[in-house]
Amino acid sequence: MPSKPKTICVAITGASGAVYSLRLIEVLLATGHDVHLSISPAGAQVIHEEMDLRVDLNDFQAADLMLEDVNSASDSKIRMLQASAGIGTADSNVLSVDAGRVGELHYHHYQNYNAPIASGSFLTQGMVISPCSGSTLSAVANGAGGNLIQRAAEVHLKERRKLILVPRETPLSLPHIDNMRKCTEAGAVVMPASPGWYHGVSTL
Repeated sequence: MPSKPKTICVAITGASGAVYSLRLIEVLLATGHDVHLSISPAGAQVIHEEMDLRVDLNDFQAADLMLEDVNSASDSKIRMLQASAGIGTADSNVLSVDAGRVGELHYHHYQNYNAPIASGSFLTQGMVISPCSGSTLSAVANGAGGNLIQRAAEVHLKERRKLILVPRETPLSLPHIDNMRKCTEAGAVVMPASPGWYHGVSTL
């Protein structure tokens, strides 16, 4: 009996660094993960300003994000990741998904509290908020659930699931630092968008 695919929740909020989230979604889908996506209005604005892509939050289409065709995997880095994960082979035993299966993208409006990711009964392997705005960081740190993204983050904390926050704003104020501490103490992983270039990285 085939194993269930891994499910990851991804949220995009209004901090600079939209390319991080778009690339993350590409890689997750290409390596067989189902992605449940929510985007805040400020996140959509950042995508437009930084990537020149217009995202309609009320009528979302995956093509709006100009994601690579993960079935063809024309991107050399994605091909390499798929090979290491066993995607595209008949005898994959690395990922807990059917060999050759790429992931599915599911979109949820940021105001839709009826979305499955708003409930702890919907099982995921974790959540990534990338980029994570200062206001979203504050909401997560203080247990505010003003939209679906914040509610889903709260769910991941209370269910003791992996929650990764990717803040990018600098310089940091004392409230920013304090909110990072609170999130860390609550069980989240705070991973500022500060790539290490010592690996010889030239592109994302």
